[in-house]
Amino acid sequence: MVAWGASMPEPGVYERTSEGGFTVGTLNGEVTPDLHRLQALLEPVGPVTLTTNLQGARWSKLALNNAVSTLGTIGGDRLGPLVFHRIIRRLALELMTETVTVARAEGVKLERIAGTMDLEWLALTPGERESSGSVSLVAKHSLILAVGTRYRRMRSSMLAAIERGRVPAVDFLNGEVVSRGLLHGIDTPVNRVAQQLVYRIAAGELPSSMDTVELLANEAGVKRNW
Repeated sequence: MVAWGASMPEPGVYERTSEGGFTVGTLNGEVTPDLHRLQALLEPVGPVTLTTNLQGARWSKLALNNAVSTLGTIGGDRLGPLVFHRIIRRLALELMTETVTVARAEGVKLERIAGTMDLEWLALTPGERESSGSVSLVAKHSLILAVGTRYRRMRSSMLAAIERGRVPAVDFLNGEVVSRGLLHGIDTPVNRVAQQLVYRIAAGELPSSMDTVELLANEAGVKRNW
């Protein structure tokens, strides 16, 4: 099951943080009677979509969370104010690109987010990483800005967990991309540094701030061509 627009502050308890819903399925792609029963149970909470590609939905959700939740933790603000910073948008694209690259190596066919956001298109190409101000790069920045503006009130559930004194779930977000990337010989520097910085924030070594966002860009070697 994949929950969109929700966080889990504790086992068995979900907190709705924005408009969203649930995507449910099985790992073998079968739509079983149990799934229909689960759909009926969840629909009073939010819309439920049945999928035959749960892995694809899960990895798409992972790509989104690796950007939104982690950058919200490092930047320390709601999504709306953060996406107006070009460095945030570029880091979001880099984090999602690394996730898409690892998903491809895993043989996963990514699902569109909310039926519209195509992560295969959104992932940066080698040329976009090197060029300055290309039409496609501007389009991708514009999409991140539009999504961030729509969900401008969203606040990172991982940051909220840190504020409650809990261990951040970053190992299951950026950390999963890092570990799976290692298995395939794929370097994921932005996810790796982001994972490290979240733990430093949780330990009180660094603040959640735009200065720490800049530290992420510098330590991960992200180019400033936007």
